[in-house]
Parts: sequence; C-alpha cells; structure tokens
Amino acid sequence: MESLNREYFVREYVLNKRSFASIAEEFGTYPNKIRRAAISVGIEPRSKSEAQSCALSSGRHKHPTKGRKHSQKTREKISNSVYDNWQSMDSKEKARRSELSKKQWENMTEEQKAELQKLSSEAIRKASREGSKLEKYILENLILEGYRVDFHKKHMLLNEKLEIDLFLPELSIAIEVDGPSHFYPVWGQESFKRTQKSDNQKSGLILSSGLILVRIKHTKGLSEKYKREVMVSLEQELDRLKRKFPDKNNRLILIGE
Repeated sequence: MESLNREYFVREYVLNKRSFASIAEEFGTYPNKIRRAAISVGIEPRSKSEAQSCALSSGRHKHPTKGRKHSQKTREKISNSVYDNWQSMDSKEKARRSELSKKQWENMTEEQKAELQKLSSEAIRKASREGSKLEKYILENLILEGYRVDFHKKHMLLNEKLEIDLFLPELSIAIEVDGPSHFYPVWGQESFKRTQKSDNQKSGLILSSGLILVRIKHTKGLSEKYKREVMVSLEQELDRLKRKFPDKNNRLILIGE
C-alpha cells in the first residue's frame, strides 16, 4: 500500500473526512489495518463523537433527529449538557482538541484556507447587516418582555456612519453587543485598531448625548445557557435603571464575561 502515505491521509481522512472503513473498502482490506497505517504516519484517529459527526456531515449516516424540532426545554438540557461536559474536561484534553484543530488548519491547502476565510468574511458582513445571533436573541426577548426596541438604529449620533445595535427609546438606553473582534486582533492589528477607535468614538457620542450605554461583552461560544445568562443580567440592569435614572458618571454599564 505505497499510496497510503501521510499526504493521502491528510487529503482523504482529514480534509475529505472519509472513514477508515471507506478507505479500507477502496484498497480491499479491513479498517483496523488502515487505522494502523494512519497512526504510523502521524495521523491521529478521530474520537467516537468526531467520527459520528463526520459520518453525519458527509451523508454516510442519517441524523436520528433531523427534521424534528426540539422544545425549548430540550434545547436547554442539550445546551447545559454540552456546557457541563466542556467545563468538566481537564486541561490536557482541551489542549489535545485545540492542537488537533491547529494541525487540521496547517494541513489544509492555501485554496482551502482561503475558502474558509472567505466564508468567515461573508458571515461577518451578514452579521453587520442583519445583526449577530446574540443581538437577535436579545431583540426577541426584549420585545417579548414588552420593551419597544429599535434594531440597528441609525441617524442617532453625530457620526451618521455609526449605528446603535439596540436602542430602547422609552428608557434612553443604547445596547451594544461586542463580539471577539472588539477585544482581540481576530482580523489583524490594523482592523483591531479601527474597531477600537470606532468603539471609543461611539461610546463617547452615546454618553455625551445623555443616554445610558450598556455594553455586552461576548467572546465565548454562544450556547443556550450563555444566552440565558446574558439575558438575565441585562433584565436585572434594566429593572434597576427603570427605578432610577443614573447620574452622568454612572451611565456606562458593562455586562459579560
């Protein structure tokens, strides 16, 4: 099996997400032999859950719950289970998973990396137009609580290029949801500097207008549990602000990690 070299496994097993069984069938042998061959050239076999995920995404297996909608209670249970599993994971396992992701990225061709970066950029542009998932979640819950909310409010600030993520006109409260790129150079140092400059300018314009500014920091994964925690914190702040409008030195409220 001279063709079963590292390059082959990187292409077929890592990038194309084929299984050892599929490769074994191609070469007329058995899966465990393919598994040993992969390990011998430095390819780490997938865990059981990773293998199942690849089988589902490739269409080899049918997802048992596809087409079914979970109730809110079920979604919360699933979310809490995933969260608890991650929290209980030891640092060695977290480091292993992180290293595996890093290796998969390094093994990609430049074309594959460029395609992923393109998809990420498209997702960011869409979020800037339509709002991030967390923004939409907060919007929906505020409306359900009876608040009047202006989404991506424009023409409120002296710099008309800037817009407020969520604005509560009856309470004079501006809410900004700040994702990872507001705190880390995700897209490079120059982009990070522009983001920081824009954030500082927006904060200054909002506060100088006599409004309350609530900034929500979001740099972690967006689980159902995390969204609920953010919403509870926000509702507590809104209840407090409804009771008493703060003086000008206490109108910046920070929520988040």
